[in-house]
Amino acid sequence: MHVNTDSRPYDTINVTPMLDLAYVLLVVFILMTTASIQGLSISMPKPSNKPVTEQHELKVVQVTASGAVLINGVGVSLGELEAQLKLAQSRDAKMSVAIRGDAHSQYAQVMAVIDLCDRLGVNMGLVTARIGT
Repeated sequence: MHVNTDSRPYDTINVTPMLDLAYVLLVVFILMTTASIQGLSISMPKPSNKPVTEQHELKVVQVTASGAVLINGVGVSLGELEAQLKLAQSRDAKMSVAIRGDAHSQYAQVMAVIDLCDRLGVNMGLVTARIGT
């Protein structure tokens, strides 16, 4: 009786194709990384160790779910809001506005407040809640 030696399982795995693929991926990664970095020249600002002692006026503008606009908790129209922001800006040119829109508020009303702040050249930011709160 003749035993076929070809039916035995392989003792080793040929890793050459896997290494070839790994080297090709490594070369592509290196080329793409260096190609994207070469064209950039950025001058990063240096942090100062001096504590910030400047205090600027901050106005909080809220847009409720019904679309009403409040500035520091007092209901106003867009015209009154513009007048109050101009007055605050004349007192402090570096004043800021924090815009808080209710999650169910009308998007158009929030955009009207953002456009108003942009037109006046006021520093503004949108207040959001953390996920899970």
